[in-house]
Amino acid sequence: MNSSKECKQFTIDQLKVKVFRNRLELGQAAASDAAAKMRELLAKQSQLRIIFAAAPSQNEFLDALCKAEGIDWTRVVAFHMDDYLGLPDNDARRFSSYLKEHIFTRVPLGEVLFLLSPNSPLTQKVPAAEVISESHDECERYSRLLKTASIDLVFMGIGENGHIAFNDPPVAKFDDPELVKLVELEERCRIQQVHDGCFETLSAVPTHALTLTIPALFSARYLYCMVPGPTKRDAVARTIHEAISTQCPASILRQHHHACLYVDFDSAGNGAN
Repeated sequence: MNSSKECKQFTIDQLKVKVFRNRLELGQAAASDAAAKMRELLAKQSQLRIIFAAAPSQNEFLDALCKAEGIDWTRVVAFHMDDYLGLPDNDARRFSSYLKEHIFTRVPLGEVLFLLSPNSPLTQKVPAAEVISESHDECERYSRLLKTASIDLVFMGIGENGHIAFNDPPVAKFDDPELVKLVELEERCRIQQVHDGCFETLSAVPTHALTLTIPALFSARYLYCMVPGPTKRDAVARTIHEAISTQCPASILRQHHHACLYVDFDSAGNGAN
């Protein structure tokens, strides 16, 4: 990434913010920074443990990261941060499907790939108690995997309602005792999935999901947050300017020691001035 394409950089509290002209330049710059950090850490340690987000906001970033040179992907342990409850394993709308398509099958990833498996259908034919029980088991399984060693990197975005992962304002907790949990999705979050083109109608969007919690994400040594596009303008402004609170969960990024927010002209608007 040519640093001359970066139009502006500033820091708010501890959060570094970089502004670019468009989403392509944003994605390329973020991938360049992330790849450099990956090479740096791999020179010092045997493995990297990385959590990946799945969303159209990550398209350009992941494409550029796949093409970055000098990364030994066989030493990367990969996780993903959230997924819908009730969609079949092979459903293209599953976040695991997105990540397989956009990165996990495009790089020579090592044998260690940990995917959330929220298999239970959320329908009237399956008792709610059974869904909750199976979801709890999956949360426990994934939490154990996360606990086996520290997380090095998180590649993430911000939702239109300010969520990070699926920690929407009604369920977000900065001091959450859990690492992974079952959540009901806020309507604005579900509407975003329609805006993103992932679902045709609101009624088609699942109502529940499994998500890594904010402490799970915040435990990472380095956070890279890519947020392009005009639909994210309000969320970016709130993240940067509002008081840090769960009303805008992404505002907590301002308290991380090594977090960087990448925005473009569309998402920055007046919020990055």
